[in-house]
Amino acid sequence: MAKDETRRLKPSITDEDKRAFSTLQAIPNYKPINPEYTIDKIAVQLNEMEAARAIEAQASASLNAARDRMIAAEWAFHNAILGVKQQVIAQFGSDANEIQALGLKKKSERKSPTRAKTPKT
Repeated sequence: MAKDETRRLKPSITDEDKRAFSTLQAIPNYKPINPEYTIDKIAVQLNEMEAARAIEAQASASLNAARDRMIAAEWAFHNAILGVKQQVIAQFGSDANEIQALGLKKKSERKSPTRAKTPKT
């Protein structure tokens, strides 16, 4: 049968398979020797594929919605912490130990700006 049945098929292949099944249904004398390939069995497999596709689409939509909620919650928390840092600076000053405890540098620990030396030619 197939070489690698762990990867998804291209949509064009499944569309082609559906067209082939529709054509098969129009063949009046189709009676396979192997009972696994009767029209009824293939119709069941088609229905199972469509049901699985619908479940996947619903799960994908749920995943996208959950991801959007998570991203919004992360940004809300991040913005709240940025606000907290500003409030700590306003309350305790830009050179307080509380600033350092929040992961910021004290004003006194910052390097003062220096001019870049121009190379001599």
